[in-house]
Amino acid sequence: MTSLEMKNSINCQQEIIRPVAKFSPNFWGDFFSSYSIDTQVLEFYAEEIEELKEKARNMIVDTEKKLKEKLVLIDTVERLGLSYHFEKEIQAHLELIFNGYFKLGDEEKDLFIIALEFRLLRQHGFDASPCVFENFIEKNGKFKENLRSDIKGLVGLYEAAYLRYHGETILDEALVFSTTNLETIIHKQDLSDAIIIKQAKHALEQSLQRGIPRLEARYFIDFYEEDELKDDSLLRLAKLDFILLQMLHKKELCEVSRWWKDFVSGFSYIRDRVVECYFCALGIYFEPQYSRARVILAKILAMISIIDDTYDSWDIKEIDKLPDYMKICYKALLDLYDQSEEELRQHGRSFAVHYAKAMTKELVRAYNIEAKWFIEGHMPPFADYMANGFITSGCYLIATISCTGMNSATKEAFDWLMKQPKLQVANAIIGRILNDIGSYEIEKTRGQKTMGIECYMNEYGVSEEEAMKEFRNIAENAWKDMNEEFVKDNGVSMEIMKRVVNLARLSDVIYKHNQDGYTEPEKVLKPFIIGLLVNSFKI
Repeated sequence: MTSLEMKNSINCQQEIIRPVAKFSPNFWGDFFSSYSIDTQVLEFYAEEIEELKEKARNMIVDTEKKLKEKLVLIDTVERLGLSYHFEKEIQAHLELIFNGYFKLGDEEKDLFIIALEFRLLRQHGFDASPCVFENFIEKNGKFKENLRSDIKGLVGLYEAAYLRYHGETILDEALVFSTTNLETIIHKQDLSDAIIIKQAKHALEQSLQRGIPRLEARYFIDFYEEDELKDDSLLRLAKLDFILLQMLHKKELCEVSRWWKDFVSGFSYIRDRVVECYFCALGIYFEPQYSRARVILAKILAMISIIDDTYDSWDIKEIDKLPDYMKICYKALLDLYDQSEEELRQHGRSFAVHYAKAMTKELVRAYNIEAKWFIEGHMPPFADYMANGFITSGCYLIATISCTGMNSATKEAFDWLMKQPKLQVANAIIGRILNDIGSYEIEKTRGQKTMGIECYMNEYGVSEEEAMKEFRNIAENAWKDMNEEFVKDNGVSMEIMKRVVNLARLSDVIYKHNQDGYTEPEKVLKPFIIGLLVNSFKI
């Protein structure tokens, strides 16, 4: 069905009364709808970038460096957003470190370096032991008093603690200890211009483990530029790499925006959030090799948003007409899948679309259940709400779609995703819980009653505040599950698992501070989008 045919079909249903939900307009307008890559810029910097990459690679593989220097270098390269150029070299070195081929000297074993080694290993799928922190514990089981003023060490400990598993009480205590003391230092000392204080403030706002990688790189480049010990060649490579990737990202967003503009005019009741959909795709993977995958994902996310809003905004008196109207949205989404299938067939990967279609059908069925609850005024048991809510969060579907454009995603990887492994379930729990917390006040004003928080309050007889607290505990436990599953041999590549983890990270950022950043992007996502897709660096 063409966009024109769809608009005509929509216009023929003028008797349908829309609505309940009123969303803020798309404030980006046509800002991203016209863009073309300056090939002269690409050509001008291409040779220099290759030279800088080779220099960085030589630094990484240099066997003369002490382990402390090596760890700091790897962390710097990763946080600058450059690690995708050197994945094999970094993984090989960390494997040697994990297997004990390189060890820290006694003079190198301060809190910052121990925490850094632990974090890097777990971030790369190695099951590092938290016992390394026992040397910093007093006989009474508490962290040593002299660590309270070690700002750098506290930041390192804080970031490491976010990779904890269930039962790792030393890391639970590490998070409390580091958070409490960093907050005290920040509020008491007049060190606002010190780079470590700026980093500490940012870490308290957004931990590295739960942050969107590209967004965190954008922040770190600014921090690194102020660092007196910075390597100028690494900084320049990071800036040039960011500029060139941003050009690619803006080109992709231009394509998606033009497609959306032609399509969306018939849906006046929806959240017009195509830029935010692209931001989400960028959060799942930013690397250049995933260019087509990002475009496909962004378009499908926008279509899923239409289906979601169609259910949410349907007038209760007209609900019986919903199935006919939904056929229009559903058909358009299937057409989009068919286009994707044709593109993927050229690479021998058309099988991937079958999985995406299957998950889409499951999502629509779950939306139907949710709509039925609302119509009937039914308050389901909390367990039933959550089981359905995992699906309506979209996390299962989005994780599946994000892999369709990845050459490394085999049929076995898709089969693994379809079985809803523990990593996927943890992702869905995080997405569902944080969505419910962030959208709670908005949903209440729309008269929505079958929400998770209200289901929980009704079933357990607790207050709103108590329910919110328990929801946060549920999300924390899901993060521990995710951390633990990430280091296990699940029979799929780390590249696939990273998409699932990045989706959970998106949820953490979008619903930060109990807000719904997708519905109200001006409150949350706007500065992030500006930082990644509007502003750049001066060379």
